[in-house]
Amino acid sequence: MSTPLKKLLPVITLVILALATLAVKNCRAHNNPSPGNNTVQTNEAAAVKQRGLNRNPSHINYSKHARCRMGCRHIDESEVLELLKDGQVNYRKSDLNAEDCRKKYAIEGYSHDNQHLRIIFAPCQDELTVVTVIDLGTEWPCDCDPKGNQE
Repeated sequence: MSTPLKKLLPVITLVILALATLAVKNCRAHNNPSPGNNTVQTNEAAAVKQRGLNRNPSHINYSKHARCRMGCRHIDESEVLELLKDGQVNYRKSDLNAEDCRKKYAIEGYSHDNQHLRIIFAPCQDELTVVTVIDLGTEWPCDCDPKGNQE
């Protein structure tokens, strides 16, 4: 090997390593966005959005059954909204294989009253129906007939 090539070999090696490092860094940044990047969603949030849960619906309906259970379990609309906004999807308790307007999302979390809740939401277009509310920490006495009315 000639002397000038021997002198350039370390420089060429460093340039190749620097380019490889930049390529790996760019690949990682693309696949793992920083938490402050609002244009890219987390995997769960992207999956939920793709499946149709709108956490900011134009209108929320409450089934008679949900209203009855809310009364029995001391859960108010503000707590329902808290869980809708901040709760986690429990995929094992959700029914996401149904066709549109028949999917059901089980959202779980803690309310401002520190109740451990599961709320079943059924989205349809821009509306959301609260199907039922469950207090996972306390068994409340409740006499709701099949139509959701208290007996």
